[in-house]
Amino acid sequence: MHTPVLLQEAVEYLAVTKEGHYIDATFGEGGHSEEILKMGGRVLGIEWNENQYQISRTKADQFQKLKLVCGNFKDIEKIAKENGFYPADGILFDLGISFKEIEQSGRGFSYRNMNEPLDMRISSDLEDNAADIINSSNEQSLYEILAGYGEEIHSQALSHALVRTRSVRKIEKVQDLISIINQVVPGADRRTYARIFQALRIAVNHELDNLDIGLMGAMKTCRDGGRIVVITFHSLEDRIVKQFIEKNELRQINKSVWTAGPKKHFERSAKLRVIEIKKTQ
Repeated sequence: MHTPVLLQEAVEYLAVTKEGHYIDATFGEGGHSEEILKMGGRVLGIEWNENQYQISRTKADQFQKLKLVCGNFKDIEKIAKENGFYPADGILFDLGISFKEIEQSGRGFSYRNMNEPLDMRISSDLEDNAADIINSSNEQSLYEILAGYGEEIHSQALSHALVRTRSVRKIEKVQDLISIINQVVPGADRRTYARIFQALRIAVNHELDNLDIGLMGAMKTCRDGGRIVVITFHSLEDRIVKQFIEKNELRQINKSVWTAGPKKHFERSAKLRVIEIKKTQ
């Protein structure tokens, strides 16, 4: 089983109580949920990827106090009400994509899997995949995606190259995109590829909008005195969490943000914030 980054810290900050109601908004392979269940809590797991949901259903059958649903955490308030977890004692968001999903999904999340299609949809219910966006968006829109979501300094040149290339042939596979990056960016390395793939994945899955909506839903769903624990993996996500705390005048319990430390390269940027929900003055 995949061991989530900052697992023990996240579960500890949820302050799990026996028979308490907790929502794992990003269930994945269930690492966080299993720890909560071991401590006597009840868990509602939400998993957006239908393939991962089907795999994880066997786990749900093993635990009497675990309920698993296939859905998007932007609908967390509705899902909680429908499944008897409203209000919840604590809610967890782990915004990382597992190494297994990146490398084995077959959806082009990794720049290393050259023959995979440029899909990048976490859920196949989404209409447009990464190839659709690349082949149909105008140059300005492509620039805004690469610059805004990937903070890539070569975004202008890359967007121009993408439009020029697609006029000759469709850009459909990972290797097609890597080839264009290599032509445009001198000395392109894994950091360059990672920024560009991150930008496209965020755009395809509407990740930042979903997070903004999901946090508001979690605040409404959490009981007075409950906690929301959020693990982010890049500055754009963390900025949304900080703005959410400030805008709603909430208290961050951990004054120093927890970081993952010297882990694997895709975990180093992990940050943990713990938010206390107060609905009464």
